[in-house]
Amino acid sequence: MTSAERSATDRQGLTYYPWWLDNLADDATLEGGAMNGTARGAEAVRTIVVKARELYEFQDFSYAGDFGDNGFLEIYDASVKGEPLKVVVTVTRNAAGQAQDLAVLHRPRNSLLLFSRLMHERFAGTPLAEHFLSDDS
Repeated sequence: MTSAERSATDRQGLTYYPWWLDNLADDATLEGGAMNGTARGAEAVRTIVVKARELYEFQDFSYAGDFGDNGFLEIYDASVKGEPLKVVVTVTRNAAGQAQDLAVLHRPRNSLLLFSRLMHERFAGTPLAEHFLSDDS
């Protein structure tokens, strides 16, 4: 994340910065309930995560830490356009300690669908848009 992106995030009250965002494996993957298919590659994963964080009005963490031998877990409340989100992120590390596989669960369903449509708008005209719902979906 660039310093400008980090500053914009801080202005929104999102001061938590995930360690794994700058430590993604080249072949990292990202899947989520708000997504169609799997995003592949560090740049795609990073780009999606940065845009997603820009949509959050806040993040209120109840947990962020290691679990098991190779896992990392984040649990937080957020909101998008005033709609509440509960979010669980799992990160699996590879043998080199890099973030390899990420899975993101958003709930409730109505907020998840709104989030997915907003992400589609953010990526309109790019290949990443196909991972999210359009208004026509």
